[in-house]
Amino acid sequence: MRKYKQVKRKEIVFELDEWELIEQWASKFKISTTEYIKQATLTDKITIDKSGESNAVMIGALKKIGGNINQLAKKANEINSIYAADYEKMRKEYETLCRMLNVKLSTQV
Repeated sequence: MRKYKQVKRKEIVFELDEWELIEQWASKFKISTTEYIKQATLTDKITIDKSGESNAVMIGALKKIGGNINQLAKKANEINSIYAADYEKMRKEYETLCRMLNVKLSTQV
């Protein structure tokens, strides 16, 4: 039998304002900061914010569609007409972007 518990150590780096917040919460519960961090990490729900990634994808799609709209507008002004294939391509990209936005908005809490 082992005489001591097996443990794992990990160093965590906090910003000063983050550490002050941890100290405040720990003092409210009248426990040490170590105990507060352990309890918070083992019992609280973890959320991952991926909005930056999906926002970048949507912004890229918007820029692409904006460029296509500008090209279609220039062509329409030059020849007083636009090609059906160009319009259909732009419409499909627009629908794809709308679906992405709907999914993002429907999954936000």
